[in-house]
Parts: sequence; C-alpha cells; structure tokens
Amino acid sequence: MLLIHSPVSKPGEPPPGLARLAFALKSNGVGCRVWDANLEGLLYLLERPVAASDTWSRRAAAHVTENLSALRSPTICESLDRYKRAVMDINRLVHKTGRKTGSHITLANYVDARFSPVRSKDLLRAARAFDENPFYPFFRNRLAELIGNDHPELIGFSVNFMSQAVCAFAMAGFVKKNWPDIQIIMGGGLVTSWMNIKGFMDPFYPVVDDLIGGPGEDALLSITGHTDTQAVSQAGVDYADFPLDAYLSPGRVIPYMTSRGCYWQKCRFCPEKFERTRYQVFDRPSIGFDLSRLRLETSPALIHFVDNALSPAFLNYIVNNPPGVRWYGFVRITRHLTDPDFVHGLKDSGCAMLKLGIESGVQDVLDSLNKGISIETVSRALRTIRAAGIAVYGYLLFGTPAETYEKARQTLAFTLAHADCIDFLNLAIFNLPVGSPEAEHLQTVDFYPGDLSLYREFAHPNGWNRNVARRFLEREFKRSAPIRGIIKKEPPFFTSNHAPFFKKLSVSNF
Repeated sequence: MLLIHSPVSKPGEPPPGLARLAFALKSNGVGCRVWDANLEGLLYLLERPVAASDTWSRRAAAHVTENLSALRSPTICESLDRYKRAVMDINRLVHKTGRKTGSHITLANYVDARFSPVRSKDLLRAARAFDENPFYPFFRNRLAELIGNDHPELIGFSVNFMSQAVCAFAMAGFVKKNWPDIQIIMGGGLVTSWMNIKGFMDPFYPVVDDLIGGPGEDALLSITGHTDTQAVSQAGVDYADFPLDAYLSPGRVIPYMTSRGCYWQKCRFCPEKFERTRYQVFDRPSIGFDLSRLRLETSPALIHFVDNALSPAFLNYIVNNPPGVRWYGFVRITRHLTDPDFVHGLKDSGCAMLKLGIESGVQDVLDSLNKGISIETVSRALRTIRAAGIAVYGYLLFGTPAETYEKARQTLAFTLAHADCIDFLNLAIFNLPVGSPEAEHLQTVDFYPGDLSLYREFAHPNGWNRNVARRFLEREFKRSAPIRGIIKKEPPFFTSNHAPFFKKLSVSNF
C-alpha cells in the first residue's frame, strides 16, 4: 500500500494523519510506504526555477540553497526580518514556476483557474489532463519509481484541504491511466466534509475506486482483511518514512494527536457538530509512552498537538507528565487558564504557545455562537497566560449573524485593551457551513458555485455582510498601532506553525 500526502499544503512538518495510518497498518503486518509528495514536489519546483526576468526572482534563485538552509536553522528566528526575507524569496520561486502553467502556487496554497476544487466535473477533468499539472514532471517519474519498486495493490491519497484536491486528482488520473489495476482510495478531512454534503453521491468513479470518511485506520485494515482490530482508538504514529530534516522549519516539528473530534461539540456553526464527529480520547499511558518514544527516535525541537482542542483533563495530564520537549496546541478558553498555578505548570511542562479561539470581544456574540465562555474569563485567561510567559495566538471571527458594526468595534476595543497579552492574531471572516441547520433561517446563495462547495453566502440580518466586515478590518481594525505591531510579527505563509519558534522558553530543561 502506498499512502500519499498531496500538494499543496504548508511544508513545515509531516502530516500526522498519514503517520497514524502507517502505524496502524505496520502494527498489523500490512506493508505500506508513506510519501509526502507535497514536500518533495515543492522542493522539486525550487530546484528547477523558471528563468527569472525580474530582480527579485533573480535574487531569490541565486540564494535559494542559502535560504532553504537558513529556514531549517533555529538561528533564523533571531531576526524576523531575515526570516521573512528567506520565506518570501522561496515563495517567489514557487509562485513564478506555477505562473508558467497558469496556476497560482504558494507555500500554503494552490489555485488553478482551469479546475475548481468545488466542482466534481473539474476534478475529473484535472484527472484526465494530468500532464497539464505543474507538478506533473515531478510526480510522473517519482510515482513510476515508487510503483515499480513496491508494486502496491492500493494507493491512498490524503486530501485535507481544498489546496490539495486538484493535484491529488491529477496524480490519481496519472495512476489510473498507466496502472489501471491499482485500487485508488481517497480520504482525509476534505473528503470527509464532501461525504457529509446532503445528496452527495460519490461522483469520482472511475478515477477513485472508494472514499473513506472520518478515521481511516480501521477502514484500510478492513480492506486488507484485518477485521478484528480497533486501531482507530489507539495512540501511535510512525514517522519512519518522512524526511524529517527536509521540512521547512527552524527545527524538527512532530505533530501528535491525543484525541479525535472536539470535547465541547456545542459551537453553533462548527462542522464537527453537524457532521456528528464522535469525540474520542486515546489512552493516556499509551500517549505518554508514545511521546517518550518519539522524543528518543526523532529528537524534535517542537511537539505540535493537532487536536481540535486540548481538553483541560489532558492539560492537567501534561502538567504532571511533561513530554520533555517544547510544545503548543489549540485550547478552548476555560477557567483553568485563569489559575496562575495551573498556567505556570503548563509553562514548566514546555508549553511555548497556546492557540485560543477568542472569536469576539462581545458577550452576546459569544453566546450566539454557543462558545460557553464569558468575556471576563477570556480577559483573565489572557493576562494569566501572559504573566506565565506563554505566547498567545489569538483567533478572531468577524461577520457572524449576531455581529454588527458596533459590536465589531467593541471587539476592536477589547483587542486593544489586551494587545500586550496577544502575540499573534488570525483575523477571519465568517463562512456559513452548507450543512449548518442555522442556514435554513438565513437568505443564502452559493458561496462558490459547485456540487462540492462547503459554504453558503448569506444576507446578513444586520447588513454586516462579508464585504462590509472586510472593509472594517482593512480600514479600521488593522490601522491601530498596537494591532499593526501584532500583525507584523506574523510568520508569512507558515503562520501559527512557525510562530512558537519566535517565543523563547526560559526553562533549563528545554
């Protein structure tokens, strides 16, 4: 079995989903190889840049080896300007290469005007026109090599983001054309969301033989004849097939998942809620053993906990069982984060950064989203985390149905009042999920026209539509000096994945 992580997504760390699949399969005696085609594909483009016709591109091409080396060194974080220059130069080369084929490629995205990832007919056309894909010269030879060496009976494509869909189908089309007997399966977060669209009828045959929604461990084991396993409930990852030192990060990053789903499951517009994703916690002793093994085998600079939200119970566990490595992850704001002793315990366990879904600085907006938090708790948590020396990556959401211009300005005032407690900011415009029950009570139109679209555009009940909210962000919210200062610290393209590297951890054990 060959499992493939498709282009394009951020090439800063290996994909945790495929590492879990590899562990489950190998633990049950199933031969498999994992291939990060995203990382290799982007490096392939960088090794063969198009002829430069402008000064910036010529400079970037002349220094590509130097910039790649610098981006993989922790010393790059001593100068944010040097870091940004290296990232922007690397991205420049990727972008210029994509333009040659009419594609818009960055270190975090892929857009092709010819093939929309929200239209199944376009994805099937991308599969037929695989030789028009900018990565074709790369995957043509590499897939032939891997298939020739390992003779896989099944190839699985992991598709988690819209930015991966077109390339995944181009690669699948190439395989079907040249090795029609190989079974092709697709899974991952995006595929799961597609399968939860009302009326979805699997439009991808004959390019894709089967789709897997949700966790893939038990499904793949069942396909291979292993029907008595419960791999989906077990902790464990296998990063043996991943070139850990080739990723573009200032140190090895090992992603790790301690649970599936979300323990809260009450946020009003969360797809996890109406997709009925079951919350599942992995065995804590197994997690502890696994983290110790990974520390010894991979010598990570950073553990990235990729759970939807680390529960207070797990945070308490890690305070008492430190992993011995710096770590970060997403957490819900709860009263636990207002306890100085608890938060200092997180810092002492190696916590470099917490990602926090603040969403709004207005209580009734938070209540309308069913966030289950008070604005007073948010304020106290931010100040407690700051006092402990842990970085905060805050997420704000604008344009929700309950928000107005006045309430958005209150969020601006709240952010300014806590600017000294926020290291990084993600400012997002609300998207209405297509399957949300609340969509029935709003006047909606297609967000992106296509049978695979996951969102709907809606007429805001208060006139606070997306374009109005976006103007507010650009013309008012971002113009405040304290907020400009926060935004300037954002690592381009890699955003939260690299942000922890810019936070020093003053603990001798790390």
